[in-house]
Amino acid sequence: MALARVEIDEFRCIERAQLRFDPHYNLFVGPNASGKTSLLEAIFFLGRGRSFRTRRLDRLIRQGKEAFRVVGWVESGGRSTVLGISGSRQSTEIRIGGAPAGGAAELANHFPPQIIDPEVHKLLEEGPQRRRRFLDWGVFHVEPQFLEVWQRYHRALRQRNAALKPNSDPRTAAIWDTELLAAGTRLDEMRRSYLALLAPTLAEYGRHLLGLDVTLSYQAGWAQGETFEEALARSADRDRRFGITHVGVHRGDVGVRVEGQLARERVSRGQQKLLAAALTLAQLAVQEARAPGSGALLLDDPAAELDGQRLGLLLELVRALNVQLFVTALRADLPGLGHPGAMFHVEQGRVTQVAELS
Repeated sequence: MALARVEIDEFRCIERAQLRFDPHYNLFVGPNASGKTSLLEAIFFLGRGRSFRTRRLDRLIRQGKEAFRVVGWVESGGRSTVLGISGSRQSTEIRIGGAPAGGAAELANHFPPQIIDPEVHKLLEEGPQRRRRFLDWGVFHVEPQFLEVWQRYHRALRQRNAALKPNSDPRTAAIWDTELLAAGTRLDEMRRSYLALLAPTLAEYGRHLLGLDVTLSYQAGWAQGETFEEALARSADRDRRFGITHVGVHRGDVGVRVEGQLARERVSRGQQKLLAAALTLAQLAVQEARAPGSGALLLDDPAAELDGQRLGLLLELVRALNVQLFVTALRADLPGLGHPGAMFHVEQGRVTQVAELS
């Protein structure tokens, strides 16, 4: 699948843009603060239903306007599907094929973008939530039942937490334990299986980019050596005392180690960026192995903070993947990716195509 064209209205600094894309390599060039990253953000929003820069919808709307709109046409197997998102300051509306979508996850079935930007190192530096989201995004693309099980688990978690609040009948919380245990145990199995798929490719990419041994570990969200059922029973009194469920896959995390040490304690900021990029590319490689030609990669200023050698090694891995590329750069002579099929100049929010589609 590939994003063939897009229409963007009132998104960030972009008043209006109508763009036709190459199925392989698209390059956006222009000075800093010209709107290149905003274009990637709009494309990302089209596939994820959220921004990679902010949680606040009002920041996505062009100054003085009330709403933004992003519409894209995705081609797959000779068929075209239209995806559309409009957003106000309070909410978003998602449509697929002209009909209302059940949720943002449905977008990813048609256009699943990944992003490597100058903030990619936060995948390693920040807390478990970002790594859980990364992990579950990967599981979503290899386990057909993942979304259903994930929704079951979080529905049971919300109900159990509500039943743990003061003045609630403590027996009500126990009613949800069975569903929480069943869905949580299945999610734990899916995550472990996925990490077993991801680890060998990450190890290969880690050696390529850093020359170091990179390994993954998984913390389920309860003590090692216990089952989820045992952990939930052990935590029951504390859960009732504080009114919240303290153990479960919603507390899980992924440990990334370099030469046996946690990455954030072992490597520099530049190496963290390379390692987080390796994680993203490894995830794309696993996805491509299951569904060739289904992925899209957004590269925002890949030359930032990387010397020529490291940039070259990174772009070698990128070029080897069979994914649709959307890349930003200050200049058109970005090495390592070949000639773009479509190139656009961006300045002050205006986008001009400067190279014909191949």
